[in-house]
Amino acid sequence: MTTIRGAVVLARQFVEMGFHLVATHGTALVLEESGLQPERVYKVKEGRPNVVDLIQGRSDSVDRPIRPRGQDTFFDEKAIRRAAVLARIPTITTLAAAQAAAEGISALQEGTLSVVALRHCTLSGLRPRSKCS
Repeated sequence: MTTIRGAVVLARQFVEMGFHLVATHGTALVLEESGLQPERVYKVKEGRPNVVDLIQGRSDSVDRPIRPRGQDTFFDEKAIRRAAVLARIPTITTLAAAQAAAEGISALQEGTLSVVALRHCTLSGLRPRSKCS
């Protein structure tokens, strides 16, 4: 599964669980081409409202486009991580982590989430024992 296709599949799973998608321009285009309808926001350096404004709950942010200076995603990532940590919002940075989160949230919503002690699981042959799934 390609990264883009995997991201679209996961986005669809989150929508089916009741989540609202928010995306910047390029990601929004890919999601829209797949039939999803994300809310569009600016990258941090592009203007407002941006994802940091959403995290901080700034509904009064003024839409002021700013010319970005190159492809400096580090600034966006740092600003988003900082805002998320301060707001106590978890951040997910890989498709594998997003898949795990989707599975956990789905199990929680369905009431099928359970906790198993690690000692009940084994790595020999990578096969779970009876209580470990």
